[in-house]
Amino acid sequence: MRLRPEQLQQHLQQELLPLYLVFGEEDLLVQEACDAIRARSREQGCNEREVLLVEGNKFDWNNLLATSSEMSLFADRKLIELRIPGGKPGAEGSKALLQYLDKPAPENILLIVAGKIDKQSTNTKWFKALDQAGATIQIYQVKPNQLPRWMKQRLQHMGLQIDTDALQLLCDRIEGNLLAAVQEIEKLRLLTGGNRISAEHIHQSVADNARYNLFGLVDRASAGEAAAAFKMFHGLRAEGTESTVTLWALSREIRTLIQCQTEIGKGQPLNRVFQAQRIWDSRKPMVSAALSRHSLASLYELLQQATLTDHCIKGLADGDPWDRLSQLLLNFATTVPDSATICSRLHPPGL
Repeated sequence: MRLRPEQLQQHLQQELLPLYLVFGEEDLLVQEACDAIRARSREQGCNEREVLLVEGNKFDWNNLLATSSEMSLFADRKLIELRIPGGKPGAEGSKALLQYLDKPAPENILLIVAGKIDKQSTNTKWFKALDQAGATIQIYQVKPNQLPRWMKQRLQHMGLQIDTDALQLLCDRIEGNLLAAVQEIEKLRLLTGGNRISAEHIHQSVADNARYNLFGLVDRASAGEAAAAFKMFHGLRAEGTESTVTLWALSREIRTLIQCQTEIGKGQPLNRVFQAQRIWDSRKPMVSAALSRHSLASLYELLQQATLTDHCIKGLADGDPWDRLSQLLLNFATTVPDSATICSRLHPPGL
């Protein structure tokens, strides 16, 4: 059956189905929905959890069937978590899922966590079978015009009230990044002591983080000021900024530059491109500098690096997320021929 995200909590209080498929592109909301299912599963005796990651063609789908048939060592019930970041199981995976549903282990719960699943895939045999055997929960992206309402509901859920002008300022600041929104809301809760949030509180919060903030980092990197960008980068890390939020800020700028270069390639005047991408006058010199350093091809390479960094943060790839972020920032703030020179300046031998 189909469940809307807002129906999930009430549903879990009434029953726990043997299978859940949670999918969508809004990582925070996907994570929260999965957390709710995991918590309810533990309450119902699923004290053992086994995670299977489908990574390209490397995954052996027999593992799913084997895991299902294995007896739990520590509990009567087991939560099997199958992660499909690409959203599509492929022919072999589709067959394995249907086999699993033919002979499910009644004591186990299968939680499938997927990325975006397109409309065509929702009409496939494997998807319909999952929908019939359990519950499918699609997480939609929060669109810009929906963000104020989402933010207000989130604040109310935490027992907070906010002025209208403050709400708009807050939405402008986080610019669609829900992970950043959650961090900002928690910061405001501490700043206001649980009292009503005003525009002054928003401005104060911005001022408190003026020295090392994400927007400053992006501006310095766009301008090609690598040393200044790295100083802010290390400051953000020291302050406890999440690697996910830092990656979002850099990825967002790279995508904006890709849009700019694409339109410039079509012959659009630069000022018209800036207007279409809502680039403020104060940022035009920095964005222009980035466009002069990076071609469309190099920007797509940066976006691919950002994707690999995202996989690393999520545990889908090896490596330290901050090391990958550092390399992404270096490549973004410099041109490729100068990378070795800049790196030697930032990290002199012996340090």
